[in-house]
Amino acid sequence: MKLDAIRDQPRAVEQLSRALAGDRVAHAYAFVGPAGAGRFTTALAFASELLRADATRGHPDLHVIAPTPPESNPKGARAIRIGAIRELERRASLRPALAARRVLIVDEADRMTGEAPQAFLKFLEEPPPATVVVLVLPRVRAVPATVISRCQIVRFRARRAGVADAELATEAAAWLEETRAQGTAALFKRSERVDRDRAEALIDGCWLVCRDLMLARAGAPAALLTDPERAEAISAEATRWDDDTALYRAIEACREARLALTNNVTPRLTVDTLLARVARRVA
Repeated sequence: MKLDAIRDQPRAVEQLSRALAGDRVAHAYAFVGPAGAGRFTTALAFASELLRADATRGHPDLHVIAPTPPESNPKGARAIRIGAIRELERRASLRPALAARRVLIVDEADRMTGEAPQAFLKFLEEPPPATVVVLVLPRVRAVPATVISRCQIVRFRARRAGVADAELATEAAAWLEETRAQGTAALFKRSERVDRDRAEALIDGCWLVCRDLMLARAGAPAALLTDPERAEAISAEATRWDDDTALYRAIEACREARLALTNNVTPRLTVDTLLARVARRVA
């Protein structure tokens, strides 16, 4: 995905596009806005522009860190700890493998705890060459002022519900297609850092995909779909399902996955199980 695919955030896209066009890319950015505004998706799109390639988590010049529970307690509080910052520093010390730059994304950067914020500040004070860092934050004051002062702020506004739903469905569809094309091994690798919030978004997106497939099989007009622009692709996918029963089972599987999360089933296991089932079209 590239920046021109980001919808409903024209100011953020324009700001980043100007930086790219003028070759005035800052060494650090703070993408600030509410959950569901597309901050992380835009960070990946920006990375794609910087790396001149489709930036997925498997790209050698892209490194993403996100909050995780303690290794000793998988059900503990998610946080970005000093170890994650040290790993980020290590990655930044390496030369880019394929692109002219490397991109480091810190998702939910407000969850840095303990020594992590201070260590990250020192990293920003002496940024390595050919490195662009993107922090994803809910608000400017979510991190120390000394950190935010070294970042160029890109603001995101709350998105309309329909746009947010379309993005969820598009992302879930992409995960499903990758699983079908590359097998469950690719799914397991991609879901390695899925947390609870991300899992909920993917499950909701999967439900929207199944809903759209049901509408397409029923001959509903494109305007009723979550993303009318994907009507042709949705219709093509709908024909690949043997019958409505399998889709009903897929929708039920989404409901069960949501319930599993409330019962503290591991987010990654929940996502892997659901998407693997739906990808086979025999859920």
